[in-house]
Amino acid sequence: MMNDATLRKIDLNLLLAFSVLMQERNVSRAAERLLLGQPGLSAALRRLREALDDELFVRVGRGLQPTPRALSIAPAIEDALSGIERAIRPQAEFDPASWQGEFRIGMCDNLESAFFGPFAARLLKLSPGARLIGIASEKRDAARRLDEGVFDFSVAMHDEPASWHIRAPLFDQVSICIYDEAQLGLKAPLSLKDFANVAHVTVSFEDNTSTGIDMALNRTGDVRQVVATVPRFSALPMVLKAMPAIATVPESIGRCMAQLHGLMLCEPPLSLPADPVTMLYRRVDQTDGRARWFRRLFIDVANKALEASGCCVSIPRAAA
Repeated sequence: MMNDATLRKIDLNLLLAFSVLMQERNVSRAAERLLLGQPGLSAALRRLREALDDELFVRVGRGLQPTPRALSIAPAIEDALSGIERAIRPQAEFDPASWQGEFRIGMCDNLESAFFGPFAARLLKLSPGARLIGIASEKRDAARRLDEGVFDFSVAMHDEPASWHIRAPLFDQVSICIYDEAQLGLKAPLSLKDFANVAHVTVSFEDNTSTGIDMALNRTGDVRQVVATVPRFSALPMVLKAMPAIATVPESIGRCMAQLHGLMLCEPPLSLPADPVTMLYRRVDQTDGRARWFRRLFIDVANKALEASGCCVSIPRAAA
């Protein structure tokens, strides 16, 4: 068996030189193909002969004749070089029309309501063999679940990412007020006094009714009354249809609710901070054809959904 010292003397350039010499059987033509001078090729052949302890090629007239040793190792060397070529060849473009499998996306409740339906419809059209799996995801567990392979990417308000993740900005999510005009009996726009005095319904995942809205009201010397809290945005429209109350929600889902349930929208009568919505995915997936296509498709669909709903924000395509 060849020892480690011998193997270290044989590099890819020597194997390539051997392969070309086997094909050409001529030093001049082989050197030309390898973009080497004849002295360089002769030196490579000499190193290979020393490493394998065989003449490998014998000059016969103006050509070269391979030895039995050269003929015996040639098929294995050709297979090895072909394997390396296949491995480093540029990836074929991902073909969604012929692909079959799952795409998995993590989203928080409000973004899921705004984007999942249009996203699933577009994916089915472009990739009939695919299935879209939506995973409930919040920023506190998104990074861990991403590493566990639970989803391909997450769309939410994410914390600072780890070095092996990429957090791409999508859009700044502003707040909007939503209510049933017949129940509340108020016309838009609302005054700060009206906003502070009406009953409020909030959405909280952790039984926490105090939000940035309360801090903003405190700065004006006002306090609101929260009469109900629901754990998911999906419950909010029916609550507002049943009672004279108002909710302040992210604009993307607010506009969807208004269209589906005939609710009234208006701008909040005080300044509220916008929440940065981002896409979180693994750095190792940055150039993967399938993953990149999936991310770009979401951005395209989300942009169209935002525009159709009347939101005045858009997502840069470079985010994918």
